[in-house]
Amino acid sequence: MSTLNLPAPATDSTIAITAPGHKPGPGGHAKAKRRAGSTLLHVVLVLAGILFVFPFVWMILTSFKTLPQLLKEPLSFLPNPFTVQNYIDAWNDVPFAQAYFNSIYIAVLVVIGTIITASMAGYAFDRIRFRGSRVMFIVFLATQMIPAQVTLIPFYLLMSKLGWVDSHLSLIIPALLANPFAVFLMRQFVLSLPKELEEAALVDGAGRFRIFWSVVLPNLKPGIAALSIITAINVWNAFLFPLVLLNTPDLFTVPLLLQSFQGQFGSVNYGLVMAASAISTIPMLIVFIIGQRRIISSMAASGLGGR
Repeated sequence: MSTLNLPAPATDSTIAITAPGHKPGPGGHAKAKRRAGSTLLHVVLVLAGILFVFPFVWMILTSFKTLPQLLKEPLSFLPNPFTVQNYIDAWNDVPFAQAYFNSIYIAVLVVIGTIITASMAGYAFDRIRFRGSRVMFIVFLATQMIPAQVTLIPFYLLMSKLGWVDSHLSLIIPALLANPFAVFLMRQFVLSLPKELEEAALVDGAGRFRIFWSVVLPNLKPGIAALSIITAINVWNAFLFPLVLLNTPDLFTVPLLLQSFQGQFGSVNYGLVMAASAISTIPMLIVFIIGQRRIISSMAASGLGGR
């Protein structure tokens, strides 16, 4: 009598493997840990973002509060009642239009001059090698470690000898002639350019100056855009040197006007001060929001290569 060979019944281990809801293997645990770490990182970043944005939100909300509310409920969050009179008074009580014009034209001139001088210096430090050029570049960069307060008195004496005290020249000329960070940034962008472009121009008979203006400078547009934004923000926010060098109110920049604004009204009206601060902050905030990607990419590019 023949026997039938029936398939063996599934063991418990086989059922455990194929059953739904089984425990993940080592790879699944690693993915779960990465997902949890990513979620935690995003939560921390969101909380940090809220922490950094909160003072700005508080400034904007306070600028719409009335003085009685600020005196009676200084810690209230929302304006009650909501008013725009603080902005009207802040603009009319002090010469904001003149200060805006001063800050804008100083920033424009410094940005244009810095782009020209920094790109030329960056090109020279990377492409034109001479004895002591590397040491000179290191010493030039080392000047960034000197606090501005240390050079304030010598700088003031120099400006006094030149007759530039109480003049915008003291804020424009030095700023566009000596900017170590700008030179370093432009040098790193020049360093990332292939030398074959310049060699082809040399074969065609172009000189060093023509190569710079026609070949190198057009390829530095990403760095120039980022440098323009960073320089404009720094010039717009400058306070210490304008405070020391400028005396005439018609020459004041926006930060100086804010400082004098707080001393005009006896007891400080924080609604007016916050409105004035918002007026002075919003333009550069818009510039930063528009150009933040350029700034981030330039910071990454500033570490390209090395020699």
